[in-house]
Amino acid sequence: MIVAVVLIALSSCSTLPISATQNICNIFSVKNSWYRSASDMQEKWNIPLHVPMAVMYHESKFRRKAKPPRRYVLGVIPGKRRSSAYGYSQALDSTWAAYVNQTKSYGASRTHFDDAIDFVGWYMTKSHALAKIAHDDPYNQYLAYHEGWTGYRNESYKRKPWLMRVASEVVATADNYKQQLRGCEASLQRRLRR
Repeated sequence: MIVAVVLIALSSCSTLPISATQNICNIFSVKNSWYRSASDMQEKWNIPLHVPMAVMYHESKFRRKAKPPRRYVLGVIPGKRRSSAYGYSQALDSTWAAYVNQTKSYGASRTHFDDAIDFVGWYMTKSHALAKIAHDDPYNQYLAYHEGWTGYRNESYKRKPWLMRVASEVVATADNYKQQLRGCEASLQRRLRR
């Protein structure tokens, strides 16, 4: 009995296997509570859940303590990280603080999936309001997410072909997730009602 409880506790904290992250139905079957959190975000912010899930996949591969790579001094001495991005959503310190203050989500953590996906929903809703990006437009939502609202309006992404390629990959992931959800959403919703 104690072994089972320990295994359940450890599995709830562990990182998803990469193979599981390719299929949103697998993600939600491995991480039961994530579907409820994603559904709550969708209802609260009116953002289709496959869009922020695709963004989080490309930002952190669903690693709860993900950080950007370090710069290296002389090629070997670890230096500062490229930004303060952290957690599932790779939210910057300043943007996370704005989210916490505006939503009064005191105590929210970038390493908690429910807080991280709510953050992404909040951010995309603001992108819709500030930059007129459709809620279900993963390409432009991702560009605004990566570049910030000012950078997006200034089209800074146009000087970053690699970023536009990643945005196209986000679209492909979002489309896959949307298709996959059609096959499992009814059973996921039944589990929610239990």
